[in-house]
Formats: sequence, structure tokens, C-alpha cells
Amino acid sequence: MGETMSHRWAARTAIAGTCLIAFGAFWLSFTALADLAARSGIAAGQAWAWPLIVDGIIVVATVSVVALAGQRTAWYPWMLLAGGALISVTANAVHAVVSADADVPDVLAAAVAAVPPLVLLAITHLTVILTRKPADTTTEAPRVEVHQIPVLNSAPELVPAEGPTALAPVAAMENDPPTVESVAERRERAVGLREAGWSNKQIARQLGVHASTVGRWFTREHPPIDTESEPTGDQS
Repeated sequence: MGETMSHRWAARTAIAGTCLIAFGAFWLSFTALADLAARSGIAAGQAWAWPLIVDGIIVVATVSVVALAGQRTAWYPWMLLAGGALISVTANAVHAVVSADADVPDVLAAAVAAVPPLVLLAITHLTVILTRKPADTTTEAPRVEVHQIPVLNSAPELVPAEGPTALAPVAAMENDPPTVESVAERRERAVGLREAGWSNKQIARQLGVHASTVGRWFTREHPPIDTESEPTGDQS
């Protein structure tokens, strides 16, 4: 809180000082240009308007440059500012050469006379900068936009099979063909496996059915011979 108040007092003091300096520079330039206008044939009652126009362009263009900073149209007030400053400095230098004493060099008189318009240009720009309200960076945190990028799952999606094969173990799912077999086809495969010496349990795991189901298949055709099968599936 104390630091903020000190900054405010410093800014107000600087603004007051710049305004005072700008007024002094404007007054010196104004009187010199008004006298030059009167010497050039402008009536005394109208001579005051000429310096007001020339130095007024400097003030207005400086404010416009600061207000339009960063925009494409800022080139126009910059052009007016450069033109007004050039005219004011040249006119003050000419007035100093015309009205200076004979023992004062013309270069020195022109240099002294060029100071007020240059100071008016610089101090006006500084005053505008000081009076601008700084952006408040403490009350609101910067907004950060977060874009969510979908991540593709490299693992294949496992879709459970419909019917009795959904309860088969992993080994049976890896060995089974992708198509669902009918009961007759499974019986034919079971007969072939039985002739190859497989037990009822092994055939059941391979076909994805219960061992008792395999036992019933063989019971209908001929009595089972396998000794490793379950009592409920091998014995009637």
C-alpha cells in the first residue's frame, strides 16, 4: 500500500513538472513565432494565431501518436508531428537571427531559439505517457488457454463375443476361429480330437464348452473311455 502511494505521488509530481516546463516552452515559442508573424506582414491582432497553429500541431500530434500506438493509422500523426516540429524549430531560428543583436553569432542565436520548440515536443510526449493509466497486472491473472488433444489408444479394443464363447478362457479364445461354430461342427471337431487322444477337459477348453457337455456328446454316440474326464461328464 505504501509503495503504491509513493508511486502515485511521484507520478503526480512528474506530471506537474512536465506541465510547467511545457507551458514555459510553449510561451517562449509562442512569443517568438507571434513576433515573426507580425514582422512578416500579419496584423498584430492576428499574429497570435500563427504560433498557436504551429505549436498546437505539435501538442495534438504528440497526443495522437501515443493514443494510436501500435496501429496502422499512427503514421499520420507522426507525419504531422514531424512537420510541425520542423516548422516551429525553423521559424524560431529565423526569428532569432532576425531579431538578435549584431554582436551575437547567428548560429548561437538560432540554437538558443530552437530549444523551446524541441523541449515542447519532448515534454508533451512525456506528459501524455505519464497521464496514461498503466495496465493493472496484479488484479487479474493472465488467462491460459488449455487445448485438450485426444490420445489414441494403441491397444486394440476387445469386443466380447456373443453366446457361450464369451465364457471361454483366454487360451480357447486365441485358438478358436473368428467365426462362431454350430453345435454339429463342434461335435465333429470333438470327435476328431477324441480320436487324437485328447481328454474331455482338453476338448472342452479347446471348443469353449463345459466338460460335461463334451461328455454328453460322446455318451449319445458311444460310452466314454477317457479316465481324465469329470465323473458327471464321463459316467452316465
